[in-house]
Amino acid sequence: MISLLSPLPVMTQTLKKESYGALPSGETVELYTLHNKNGMEVQFISYGGIITAIKVPDKNGKTDNVVLGFSDLEGYSKKDAEANICFGALIGRYANRIARGTFVLEDKTYHTPINLPPNTLHGGNTGFNKKLWYVQPLSGLKQATGAELTLTSADGEEGFPGKLQVKVRYILDDDNQLHIHYHATTDKPTVINLTNHSYFNLAGEGSGSVANHRLKINASLFTPTDANGIPTGQISPVAQTPFDFRAMHAIGDFLRSNDQQMLQARGYDHNWIIDGYDGKTLREAAILSDPQSGRSLTVLTTQPAMQVYTGNSLNGAYAGPSGRAYRQTDGVALETQHYPDSPNHPSFPTTTLLPGQEYDQTTVFRFQTAAP
Repeated sequence: MISLLSPLPVMTQTLKKESYGALPSGETVELYTLHNKNGMEVQFISYGGIITAIKVPDKNGKTDNVVLGFSDLEGYSKKDAEANICFGALIGRYANRIARGTFVLEDKTYHTPINLPPNTLHGGNTGFNKKLWYVQPLSGLKQATGAELTLTSADGEEGFPGKLQVKVRYILDDDNQLHIHYHATTDKPTVINLTNHSYFNLAGEGSGSVANHRLKINASLFTPTDANGIPTGQISPVAQTPFDFRAMHAIGDFLRSNDQQMLQARGYDHNWIIDGYDGKTLREAAILSDPQSGRSLTVLTTQPAMQVYTGNSLNGAYAGPSGRAYRQTDGVALETQHYPDSPNHPSFPTTTLLPGQEYDQTTVFRFQTAAP
């Protein structure tokens, strides 16, 4: 793991920057490209820190973009914002749901916007996915390209207490690993839960359903939810349920299960508790593979959990860069995170951040391609 605070050795790659358009406010948005010696590229924009493309060769050497998204800024700033899809975005101040937009911290009650009635989703009406981040290249990286994105979230913004200083680093190395490092500090007690919301399709964007992708999740437990996606407070074993991915199998194997959890979410939109959490160790959370292209993705994280979402709200209303409309299961999000609604569940790992403390989490997306 590359620490946010550690010295960095000699840079061998460069960060490409180009214009991506302007917001209605007149603020300009830039597109950045990370690349490595293997022909892999990661592209992101300063608006929302959104990853717009991850380009990876398949077993035959053909390079495809393996994440869903839009073809222009209007798609992300207008269409995505209207539908709360969050393609590729940095999510905060609190990823996932807060029940009824209410939580208590140090005996004081706070209220956040209800943008997915009756709850708050992904930080409220104007979460970090709708902010313009300041981006600068990272110097001194060895066999890697990187950028640091910074943002200041004001005290009281979207109802959250404390002035929050946030840094996120995207680093692409020559081992085809995308490192995402999250760091934050606050001047008042607050709650925080940061993640990235990329939807993966290892066969390539616009190629159709990921139901035949194979998935392994290193989790023995998950958090069941009510009909509104809020954890009930139970911690349940995955054994003998559609949530058992301890042995790799196709995502679609149990998508049509009549399990009540599956019916009310219309697929997978649940939080798995990743085995081995100690608050600091980078460990394997999941492996996703596509037999047809030969591509695989290993997810490693220091976070306690991971939300798996099969794009259940994608209904054909929007199309991606391929020109093909997106429908349910056209991508799968693997959102490393703390548990949903943790501020209202004292038994869950804490998401409270106090002055003098540092929020420091890492997730790595490691891409590999099988030989033909």
